[in-house]
Amino acid sequence: MNRDGFLEKPLIGILRGIDAASLEPLIEVVIRSGLETLEITMNTPCAAELIARARELAGDRLSIGAGTVLDRDSLDSALAAGAGFIVMPTLVEEVASSCRERDIPFFPGALTPQEIHRAWLAGACMVKVFPARVFGPEYFREIKGPFDSIRLLACGGVSADSIGEYARCGADGFAFGGSLFDPSWIAAGRFEQVEAGLKELLAAWADSNR
Repeated sequence: MNRDGFLEKPLIGILRGIDAASLEPLIEVVIRSGLETLEITMNTPCAAELIARARELAGDRLSIGAGTVLDRDSLDSALAAGAGFIVMPTLVEEVASSCRERDIPFFPGALTPQEIHRAWLAGACMVKVFPARVFGPEYFREIKGPFDSIRLLACGGVSADSIGEYARCGADGFAFGGSLFDPSWIAAGRFEQVEAGLKELLAAWADSNR
């Protein structure tokens, strides 16, 4: 992952529980939508193989990373498959330490002020505030009061309708999964709906930056 490039378009799509047959059409709709960063969660069956295949399909058109990385074994498997960044639901110290040593951008999850501060001090590219929907956009405004230099990634509850408010309240980046990569749409091959949803969200994000 190019850190500077990500900061210019700080949006991460999350693929969880997908199968190999759906991967190629999903990669294509993600690219057409304008999204540039995508994670595949490590609790997806055959996640490492899917990450490697996604990198082949995307080439240099997407940054592909691994999510739900909870231990060193999962980290090593993800990096061996070519993951360019790492996302965690919490701060896992051994994963963070290894990412720092290898200069791999990582996004640990946190919620409370103490967790957020600790995750930032661990070297996070951004701290993933998860689940963001629990406290909503105003929580980001409160956190940014004492922690104005900490970059925050909103995850859980981000939509085209809410992304602007999260941005106005201080969120620096945004991650989204099942709300846009709806499992029922994917199972039915309705990839055009995934693409339409992604384009709508990216347009809402662009509007929030004007």
